[in-house]
This record gives sequence, C-alpha cells and structure tokens, in this order.
Amino acid sequence: MKKNLLVISMMLVLAITLIGCASTGDLEKVQAQQNLTGAKADQAAQDAQAARAAADAATIKANEAAVRAENAVKMADERAKIADEKAKMAEEKAVMAEERAKIADEKAKIADEKAKRADDIFLKSMKK
Repeated sequence: MKKNLLVISMMLVLAITLIGCASTGDLEKVQAQQNLTGAKADQAAQDAQAARAAADAATIKANEAAVRAENAVKMADERAKIADEKAKMAEEKAVMAEERAKIADEKAKIADEKAKRADDIFLKSMKK
C-alpha cells in the first residue's frame, strides 16, 4: 500500500508539474505579446518625440512672431513720434506764417498811410 500510495503521489506530482509547465506554444504567445508590447512602446516613444519636435518648432515660430510683433510696435511708436514732431513743426510754421502775414498787413497799412500822406502833400502842393 505504501508503494501504491507512493506511485500515486509521484504521478500526481508529475501531472501537476507537467500542467504547471508552459508549453512552447504558450512561450511563443508570451514572446509574441512581449514583442508587440515593445513595438507599441517604441512607436509611442517615436510619436512622443515627433510631438515634442513639433511643439519645439511651434514654440520657435511663436517666439519669432512675438519678436516681429514687438518690432512692429516699436516701429509704429517711432512713426507716431515722428508724426507728432512733424505736426508740431507744421504748427510752428503756421504760427510763423501768421506772424509774417500780420507783419505784411502792418507794412501794407504803413505803406497805405505813407501813400495817403504823399497824396495829401501832393494835393496841398497842387493847391498852392
């Protein structure tokens, strides 16, 4: 009976061992899954790297656009400043022109007065 029990227990251990061991088909499936998982991970890494490169390129373009915008604002400010200076100069020239016109009017009045006096003197001399 001990022999029978020993043989049965050995057969049970052998059966459990054989059932617990993976077959080559199982190993190939696991290896195929592992390869597929590795390929997916590699693809995901490549996609992430491409996305990072695209983001870097977009950042560079955005920075360049910001610099161009800043330069445009500076140029616009400078143009506005120049326009203000030109307007100020035009106002000064207008004031000077008005002053010249006043002076010319005064000279014309003086000339008219002189002409009137000369006429009066001429008329007095003719009456005599």
